[in-house]
Amino acid sequence: MHSIDPRTPVLVGIGTVQQQERDPARAHEAVQLMIDAVHAALADSGASALGAAVERICVPQGMWSYGDPARLIAHAIGAGTATTVCAKVGILQQSLIADVCTRIAAGRIDSGIVVGGEARYRALQAQIAGVEAPETPCTDTPDEVLEPAAELLLPEEIGSGLGMMPVGYYAVVESAFRAAQGLTVDAHRDRIAALYSRFSEIAAANPHAWKRERVDARTIRDASARNRMLAFPYTKLHNPSWNVDQAAALLFCSAGRATELGIPPRQWVFPRASTESNHMLALSQRAELHRLPGVRIAGERALAASGLRVADLDLIELYSCFPVAVELYAAELGIPAERDWTVTGGMPFAGGPLNNYVLQATARVAELLRAGAGANALVSSVSGYLTKQGFGVWSRTPGPGGFVFADVSAEVAAASEPRRVVAPVDDGPALIRGYTVMYHEDQRVCAVAVLDLPEGTRTLAATRDPLAMDRMESEECCGRAVRLGGGEFVLA
Repeated sequence: MHSIDPRTPVLVGIGTVQQQERDPARAHEAVQLMIDAVHAALADSGASALGAAVERICVPQGMWSYGDPARLIAHAIGAGTATTVCAKVGILQQSLIADVCTRIAAGRIDSGIVVGGEARYRALQAQIAGVEAPETPCTDTPDEVLEPAAELLLPEEIGSGLGMMPVGYYAVVESAFRAAQGLTVDAHRDRIAALYSRFSEIAAANPHAWKRERVDARTIRDASARNRMLAFPYTKLHNPSWNVDQAAALLFCSAGRATELGIPPRQWVFPRASTESNHMLALSQRAELHRLPGVRIAGERALAASGLRVADLDLIELYSCFPVAVELYAAELGIPAERDWTVTGGMPFAGGPLNNYVLQATARVAELLRAGAGANALVSSVSGYLTKQGFGVWSRTPGPGGFVFADVSAEVAAASEPRRVVAPVDDGPALIRGYTVMYHEDQRVCAVAVLDLPEGTRTLAATRDPLAMDRMESEECCGRAVRLGGGEFVLA
């Protein structure tokens, strides 16, 4: 590797930590888990002295209250002059990886860390015990704050009955994808249950997974006392495991710096490409709910820049917040169903720390590449409600043109059909484009549908009719006519 451009960014250290400590007084808080992960990444690199020289520390926003956790991390590793960055929810996690790698490739910095973590299990155990789970006070402001350019949800969507939680939105898209595939409701439920059962098998072999036991498809598919239905067809086991104590850190430096520090090339993993689409369309504004042009365009660009095809990928990790995210990404990129779509086991089983999973997955991919499980890997990223899309391509060897970053937002906007205008609910006819049945505490609350109106606009409406909800869980209702009246809909 003597001919490698010394500015080439390389991943030289990975650190993953998790705890399942039931005593919140003994458990580490989120920032300490992140610090532990960074120390693990530095130790993994074999060049712990690199910590004090780190110039940039990027952290994706979590469910914690720290103003600037990167500053606390910088102090812990002696990197007092590092620039601290916090990316708010709505920024792709892959964007932080691209940020550090792009700066290294341009010669603006020589090293950087991307790290994130959660301690939601600790918080849950404290709640159960009726005690506090305090966090280190930190009211500092990061040097840089990255924020999305627009809101992820429309007020009409929130007020429709879908609320703020992602599960209902993804379930609506799932119904549209199912209908486009021509599957019956039951056949589709069988398919996504089998998909996630396989994910659980992969998690069982992942030493960093939160849950390491196989779960059969029937258990995942059907609601039970321990597996409640949340938004049809999604049970709890189709959802991410949020309440985890996990953190991951990725340590990057230039190839020249790695050589100076004596970090052996066998330790290096090359980021060949990072691509992203930040073109933002709320769910009900999308002309086709079951299509994601950003995935196709960003994915194809990442592979082309890396000199690879889908068939050349040895390892694939598709973001698995909900089954339809995995299904849509695979469909848009033409990844065969016969392949495994995860190396971690997915967010329900490997663990789904809010806004940090891509770092966990990338660490696992790097670990497997180093171990000889393959030469090339693809990791996908999702932000919001399938709002933004991103990809990272990783390899044991550098790409043909060095590291490549591409923001394809403008191309995606040009390729997308015009956004649909979302109108207030009015009386009259409409057609169901996508729908779900929402649950709360094992009880059906309402069915919510995204509806096409005759004049080409969109609206959202709900029904609380038990018979209609029965039909919507047993028959395909996408494309069905409804009658709007009084703010609700009635199945024709």
